[in-house]
Amino acid sequence: MVLFNGTDKRYNQFSAYLKNKFGAKVYKITIDAGFSCPNRDGTISDGGCIFCDDAGSFSRAHSNLLTIEQQVEQGIKTLSERFKAQKFMSYFQAFSNTYKPVSELEKIYKSSLNHPDIVGISIGTRPDCVDEDKLNLISDISKDYYTWVEYGLQSSHNKTLLKINRGHDYDCFLRAYEKTKEKGINVCVHVIFGLWETKEEILQTAEKLANLGIDGVKIHMLCALEGTKLAKMYENKEIDFMSEDEYVNLVCDFLEILDPKTTIHRLAGNGYRKTLIAPRWLGAKLDCLNKIDKEFLKRNSYQGINFEKHSDTLQRFTDM
Repeated sequence: MVLFNGTDKRYNQFSAYLKNKFGAKVYKITIDAGFSCPNRDGTISDGGCIFCDDAGSFSRAHSNLLTIEQQVEQGIKTLSERFKAQKFMSYFQAFSNTYKPVSELEKIYKSSLNHPDIVGISIGTRPDCVDEDKLNLISDISKDYYTWVEYGLQSSHNKTLLKINRGHDYDCFLRAYEKTKEKGINVCVHVIFGLWETKEEILQTAEKLANLGIDGVKIHMLCALEGTKLAKMYENKEIDFMSEDEYVNLVCDFLEILDPKTTIHRLAGNGYRKTLIAPRWLGAKLDCLNKIDKEFLKRNSYQGINFEKHSDTLQRFTDM
């Protein structure tokens, strides 16, 4: 049974989508361009989100002491040798990657696009760190490169955003999302499971994203990393983490609600193993992904089965 992008996957896997779009394996090169974050430098608050560590979500695949051009070159070399990747996207991952003046942003972004095998760019940031001029710049880039902005939303519930010290509310995200889409830019939204929310509350976030027709989604499991406020809360028994089985079932529930056209950029992450405190099962990413596949198969289900709750949903995506 062929479902998405000519594969047997029961969700719209971004990597498979990219391979269909470009006719080759496409991998993201993670880049740390030395950005900060208004939620860490005292502009909004001190200390930032309770889950954020000193790397600001950077994968640490290579040294952040390298220039952007060097990070791109090293990323291409490593990914080509390890995964046989043929085309690449520059991924500005660490901290808030629109948190500089437009003149600086233009130089930074364009310095990551010089290699002939770069086909796109993805920019991770906060919804309170964009404005008209910055989005115009990114929109101009999108005329020549496949372009995404990734917004860290985490939850659609303001009480949750307040508890994690996010520094913005859901309406702030909606305003940024609408402005970004007006510019014709693809938007990926990050959400986190395990933020003191009930299953119903987490699925309400899925419903809101489905209603928006969001382009892409990254799902993360809340985890405690060394040096974070969350790590201290875990040590003080103020929070516990869901089991892998709970997470797998919830991921499937979440995907069943999303628009089948929404590309799924991540379903499991292993954190940074050297600093991961809990939950330890996050260290086995492939195991988690396999369990998600098996759960969908067990349910005889797929992404979007509950989208709009009508019977012709499957026909809408079998030819993707």
